Formats: sequence, C-alpha cells, structure tokens
Amino acid sequence: MAANTIIALGATFAGLSVAFGAFGAHALKQRLTPDMLDIFHTAVQYQFYHSLALVLLGLFVARTGSATGAAWAFTLGILVFSGSLYVLALTGMKWLGAITPIGGVAFMVGWALFAWSSLQGPE
Repeated sequence: MAANTIIALGATFAGLSVAFGAFGAHALKQRLTPDMLDIFHTAVQYQFYHSLALVLLGLFVARTGSATGAAWAFTLGILVFSGSLYVLALTGMKWLGAITPIGGVAFMVGWALFAWSSLQGPE
C-alpha cells in the first residue's frame, strides 16, 4: 500500500469517526441504552486512535518504504473491531461480539508490525 494511500485512508477514517461520534452524541443519545451507547463510543474511540495511527504510519512508510502490512492490519482492525461494535450497538445483535476480538487482534498485529518495521530501518 502506498504511503499517500495509507495517509488518505487514515484521514478518511478519522473524518468518519468524528461524524460517527457526533451522530452517537446527538442522534443516538435518546435512542440507545447507556450500555449500547458506551459500546458505540468505544467503536468511535478505537476507530479514531487507529485512524491517527494510519496517518502516522503513512508518514513512516513515506520515509522508509516499509510497514505496509501494519496498514492492512490497522484497516482490518477498524473495519472488524469498530464495525462490529457499531452494528452491535445499533441492532443489538449480540453474536457480533464474538467477532470483535478478531479486530482487536488485527490492531495488536498492526502495532507489532509497525514496531518491527521501525527496528528494521537505518539508525
């Protein structure tokens, strides 16, 4: 994945997390239970953190040319972790909680790949 693509992906996910956060705070506050609203908020938080991570990673890739595997892992994590929590909060489909950890593992793999790649570059 090219550096500019990673940065654009991160910026897009970050913008969406702001929109989703506003949607949750305003449109969903009266419609969801406090527990489901917390789940939605967790999805927004993790999406935003990893959106910023993608932007940072894109800058790293532009400088070093490595760590694109981490970008794929962060993207998968956002889609599976945050995506499953959004759907769970909005629909109450509790079985989705079973796939959420797959996204969490993708986040951890992404951070590990990012760390590994940073150690492989020139000092």
